[in-house]
Amino acid sequence: MTEADEHMDFDLEIEPEDEGEEALETELGDPCLVVDDLHVVYRVIGGRAKKEAEKQGTEVREVEVKVPFWRKLLQAGRRHVGAVSEVHAVRGVSFTVRHGESVGIVGINGSGKSTMLRAIAGLIPPRSGSVHVSGEPSLLGVNAALMPQLSGERNIMIGGLALGLTPRQVEEKFDEVVEFAGIGDFVYLPMKTYSSGMGARLRFAISSAASPDILMIDEALATGDAAFKERSKARIEEVRARAGTIFLVSHSISTIEAMCTRVLWMHQGQLVMDGPVHEVAEAYKKFILAQRPAMDPARRRARQRKRAAEAAARRAAEEAELRAAEEAARRKAEEAERKAAEAERKAAEAERKAAEAERKAAEAAAQGPAS
Repeated sequence: MTEADEHMDFDLEIEPEDEGEEALETELGDPCLVVDDLHVVYRVIGGRAKKEAEKQGTEVREVEVKVPFWRKLLQAGRRHVGAVSEVHAVRGVSFTVRHGESVGIVGINGSGKSTMLRAIAGLIPPRSGSVHVSGEPSLLGVNAALMPQLSGERNIMIGGLALGLTPRQVEEKFDEVVEFAGIGDFVYLPMKTYSSGMGARLRFAISSAASPDILMIDEALATGDAAFKERSKARIEEVRARAGTIFLVSHSISTIEAMCTRVLWMHQGQLVMDGPVHEVAEAYKKFILAQRPAMDPARRRARQRKRAAEAAARRAAEEAELRAAEEAARRKAEEAERKAAEAERKAAEAERKAAEAERKAAEAAAQGPAS
């Protein structure tokens, strides 16, 4: 099996806790997003990046970059970084989304899913076409401009402010965000000490707490445990109930089926299919299975067991991190209590000595006139 086939097999990942689940149907409102003939092109430098894009089936072409003569002179002694190529990541995509929809986006690696979301969020300018948005889109982990060197507490404030909340609103939602993310006392530590799962959970908690008009989630749910996924499903339904719109990119087809009512299938930058979740999901499964080489049942079961073991190991590692954080916080609290008790003892001793000094002074003053 080739490396590309390995990626394709991963795109049919099944989450046991999602099987049989379906997103709730809600009343749809007016159109909130119109994407019209969207084309997104970006540049890559060097032959290696070009080969990676070509391997994924993306349209790539070399471009000639005109460099002024004076810049050529300045760069004469520098190392040549390679040719410049243009990657046509999104090609002529058009669709309309209404308030209250939950839209899943599927496709193999390199199909343009994340690039399209970034273009909708206004983070990548389109080469041509247009995106019309009613409301403010929130791309999970991007609009909440978090800083790894700061604590989770400070990042909750920064992320909330970036999403339009007032400082008072952020303070009111602080406990809710921490509880939803499930990071406990880690919130007072720098984010650079967090695992990828903890960071993703905190970003989801911040972005969804702001009640965005359009919430776009790119693979964030893949790093959480079953309990976090349940909380995420409930939060997504809350956003939809407020006539919000959800975009969910995930390699887990079962997660898409459990959380979405509509699916967009992207392939090589183009929109292949757009329709009800089960209809598109079945077509996508057939496509992936047709592309994948035959595999004997024993080997398939072994790979499934390996993936389940890896997922269990990730969950165990995150639980161990949380326990370690709770233990560190407990020791820190005990140390703070000990220091506070010591300070109280010293203060009481100082008061006792001051009272003793005052008593002796009063006795001396009383004996003075008598003598």
